Amino acid sequence: DRYRGMPTGHVEVNCSLLFLLGVMVIHGHLLVSDVQVFVHTPLEEMYPGRHFTPDGHMVGSLGEAITSEWYGLRLFKAAYPIHDGVAPDGRLVQVKATQGNKIGINEKPDYLIVLKMHRDGTFEEIYNGPGEPAWDAAGEALKTGQRPLSLTKLRGLNSEVLPEQRIPTLD
Repeated sequence: DRYRGMPTGHVEVNCSLLFLLGVMVIHGHLLVSDVQVFVHTPLEEMYPGRHFTPDGHMVGSLGEAITSEWYGLRLFKAAYPIHDGVAPDGRLVQVKATQGNKIGINEKPDYLIVLKMHRDGTFEEIYNGPGEPAWDAAGEALKTGQRPLSLTKLRGLNSEVLPEQRIPTLD
């Protein structure tokens, strides 16, 4: 499913802000003054420990913030080992977000959510399910320690995930 990133209800304001920032970054319209207005003042306050700097961290931090709002994940402190947060039902979840065609994973997570961030500011859920199938399907570790995994392969794995194995979105 492809989401606009702006659900209704209690998450509307946060997701609207994330959506706006995502669109600005993806289209290259992020200015220094915008960083002060849209990043340091409220996003880094809303998501302590997440870095919304216009570099490689931003896509990952946006993905984590979106999953916090969309799925109700309670995020752990940044750089927490293996998992990025816990779902409302207690399951530990690692979040990966990319604008490319693959992700890298360092360790086998309990559960994994992978989002593709599109250039128009929307996002797509690529994988939502147990971490073990994704870990088993990943390639050999690179020099960085990350094991590469294509979005194509993740989409295939996602089609095999049972509904009760998915982290549900908030109503």
